[in-house]
Amino acid sequence: MFFCFLQLQSYAQELFTFTEPASNMPSRSMAIRINNRYFYHPSGSHQQYQLAPEFMLGISKKMMVYAETFFSTTSNRFNCNGLSLYAKYRAYSADNVHSHFRLGLYGRYTRVNVPIQQQAIDLNGFNSGWESGTVVTILNKRTALSANVSVLHALDNGQDKIFSTDNNSRNAMNTSLSVGRLMLPKEYKNFNQTNLNLMLETLAQVNVGNGRSYIDVAPVLQFILRSRVRVDFSYRMPVLQSLNRPMYNSFLLRMDYNFFNVW
Repeated sequence: MFFCFLQLQSYAQELFTFTEPASNMPSRSMAIRINNRYFYHPSGSHQQYQLAPEFMLGISKKMMVYAETFFSTTSNRFNCNGLSLYAKYRAYSADNVHSHFRLGLYGRYTRVNVPIQQQAIDLNGFNSGWESGTVVTILNKRTALSANVSVLHALDNGQDKIFSTDNNSRNAMNTSLSVGRLMLPKEYKNFNQTNLNLMLETLAQVNVGNGRSYIDVAPVLQFILRSRVRVDFSYRMPVLQSLNRPMYNSFLLRMDYNFFNVW
């Protein structure tokens, strides 16, 4: 229990919202996650809602997988739009009591059937395609820093939903830099204490074919309740943009519930 407590103490503030850290969820555990996303049109004329439930599985301390489905109002009706599969392997780890360095490799495949509305490639329910990348996470006491780079390839969402006639525009590169800090509690006394984490994530994409790009920032307020329940509040906004995205301002409410030592 002592070593488990140390793991919770070091793991709390690197549960990033928009990017996965190099650390995995605990082995032999599973989690249920509900993502609620609200997208705002720049003109303020309308908004869209997306519900994305996930089932997550910690196979071992080095391997985790999850499956995600997407429901949204993109077609003026609330429909199921598709699914996504994700896997991450923790390839390297150098751990100390209050710090660690970890490197992870991951891949994702998404298949959706919604109309394509943007030039940017978004595998969170808007584009079909695949992604492969690597992530590095550094933890030092209460502060975590994570950097991510990946390559993406967009597929057509269907015969009448063509991403682009220019095959070079189907490829992009994502980068991100995330920082998080554990604010509360100041001192750990038991597992039932509520954790408060503050985070800031910077998310960028550049299209390899046309050279257009965007940079977004997303501040995050995160609560960990009884070491099992996680609630995230975040607002994502652009700071630089040349890639067309009709819905680029978004609010995210995420809720997780974890089951430990399932088998």
